[in-house]
Order: sequence, then structure tokens, then C-alpha cells
Amino acid sequence: MLTEFSIVPLGVGSSLSDRLSLVLKIIDESGIPYKVNPMGTVIEGEWEETMGLIKKCRDELMKKEERVLILIKIDDRKSKSNAINEKVASIEMKLGKSLKK
Repeated sequence: MLTEFSIVPLGVGSSLSDRLSLVLKIIDESGIPYKVNPMGTVIEGEWEETMGLIKKCRDELMKKEERVLILIKIDDRKSKSNAINEKVASIEMKLGKSLKK
């Protein structure tokens, strides 16, 4: 299962990098495959593990913040692993070239 999520603390001003670095440290230390993009993070794993990781990120931010906004998008497909890499690779193969990453 691929899960893309973004978590945004509200009311902290225009720069979020200090708070988001706390979240990305949790994600990195989890051992779950992930890819960061400018608008969120994609993680790959089973339901319990991905939702548990998102909850852990939320819990960490809520220690310091009054409010957070979490957006979650899920691609849940049976019998498919390494989709975090294979989805893009499939498109690149069909295009015959690498895409910007």
C-alpha cells in the first residue's frame, strides 16, 4: 500500500521546516520505505504500519502545536510490493526516458 501524506502545523508562521524536520526524522528512523516530495511524503507498507507512522508523526507535532492539518491519499493494491519505485519506473519505460525526480 502506498500512502502519501502531508502534515501541516497551523498557526506557526510561514516557515515549517523546523517542525517538518521532526516529522521526517521519525519517518526516516521508522525503516519504512519513503520518498519526500515538495508537497508531502510517500510511504509504503501495510495499513497498520503506515497509519501507525502517521499517528506517531501527528503525536510528536501535537506535543508543541495546538492544531495540525493532515492530508492522506492511499493507493491500496493487493499483491504489489515496491510500488514506491515501480510506478514511476513503469511510466519511464513507456516514455523511453527518465523523469525529473
